[in-house]
Amino acid sequence: MKVAKLNDMIKGWFIGNFEPSLVKTNNVEVAVKEYKEGDKEVKHYHKIATEITVITSGRVKMNGVEYTEGDIIVMEPGEATDFECLENYTQNVVVKIPGVNNDKYLL
Repeated sequence: MKVAKLNDMIKGWFIGNFEPSLVKTNNVEVAVKEYKEGDKEVKHYHKIATEITVITSGRVKMNGVEYTEGDIIVMEPGEATDFECLENYTQNVVVKIPGVNNDKYLL
């Protein structure tokens, strides 16, 4: 049995081919990410990976569209998105399939 703390992971990423990781794999990457109002991520895309974001609490804006708790956004390879947190204590789960190192391209 392995036990870890999410706070010990980098930006919430805990499964994937990086350190630290609870399961080192190139098959998938998984993160639980927390944000405060006003936090942003620059517009980016992946050439290989599909990125799935599940909003578990709070509100965000991606590509000018507002999403709330329970929304699931699937970004296919080549589709670009930005990200803005609209309220404190926003949380999401992100899954990237496959887990590909160096597959994030900033715009």
